[in-house]
Amino acid sequence: MSDEMSKDPTTSTSKSSDPWMGDKKGMGDKKVSAAQGNKAAGWERDVMEKLVFSAYKEQRRTRRWGIFFKSLMFAYLIAIFVIYMPSDLSETPNKSSKHTALVEIRGAIAADTEANADSIISALRDAFNNKHSAAIIMRINSPGGSPVQAGYINDEIKRLRAIYPNKPLYAVVTDMCASGGYYIAAAADEIYADKASLVGSIGVIMNGFGFVGAMEKLGIERRMMTAGENKGFMDPFSPLKAEDEQHISALLGSIHQQFIDVVKEGRGARLKDDPAIFSGLVWTGEQAIEVGLVDALGSSSYVAREIVGAEKIVDYTYDKPVLERFVERFGASMASGVTSTVDNLWR
Repeated sequence: MSDEMSKDPTTSTSKSSDPWMGDKKGMGDKKVSAAQGNKAAGWERDVMEKLVFSAYKEQRRTRRWGIFFKSLMFAYLIAIFVIYMPSDLSETPNKSSKHTALVEIRGAIAADTEANADSIISALRDAFNNKHSAAIIMRINSPGGSPVQAGYINDEIKRLRAIYPNKPLYAVVTDMCASGGYYIAAAADEIYADKASLVGSIGVIMNGFGFVGAMEKLGIERRMMTAGENKGFMDPFSPLKAEDEQHISALLGSIHQQFIDVVKEGRGARLKDDPAIFSGLVWTGEQAIEVGLVDALGSSSYVAREIVGAEKIVDYTYDKPVLERFVERFGASMASGVTSTVDNLWR
């Protein structure tokens, strides 16, 4: 009986036979698994957050360095600009009070150079049109150039002088005023020069080469086809024809006579009666006074102060845009620096 009672399931203490205990154990295992899962998820989340935050910090650091280097480059460019900028960049000429206007004519006179007719004429118009300009000085340093460009300028000067008869125009020669340069100067009221200036060269020139003899020695045959019997005249690879030479001589003579007429019109009785004046010769400033090509010795400052009576000089010369001048000067400075460095390396 006691044995049977001991086997009674209702009184048994076997853990395996208690269904509630089994459920609690399962719930406990689930809680442990959930906790472990949450712990694993939290670790992954932390890693992702750290990675994202690290990438964000790196992006901010990169942006800051980018801003720093851009600012540094900007400051460097500003410094270079200040160092190499044209000296007259910040100088705004005061044209609202009495002054002597200055127009520079520098270098060869041609359509594609600094001394081209359009630029010089524009500057002269501005100078004449300003009611505060007491007089105009053309400061010339030119070996000559295109008779067409010089003729445009000479004609415009005559027109402006007719419009403003009470505003004198002076030409001041620095190193040289030859050929086309003097063509322009002859339109001025008076011409001044330095004692060592070179003045004159009133003539016309056309030059080239002939290669006929060299071609014969080398056995080269010239083949030229034209429509028009004179289309190939003065060809350097063909023999010079007498009629071609005569035509060119007449052409040059015509242009030369135009030059002579302009000089005589501008200088009048001041010219000495000497055929050598129109032979293409040049004279010093002192000699040019003797033959009547120059009126007196003097500089721009002298003319403005002593002749015009308006010592303040305002430059009306057309110049290239500031940025273009800056790039040119900066490039020239850089090239000079590189050349100097290379020279030092080879010494």
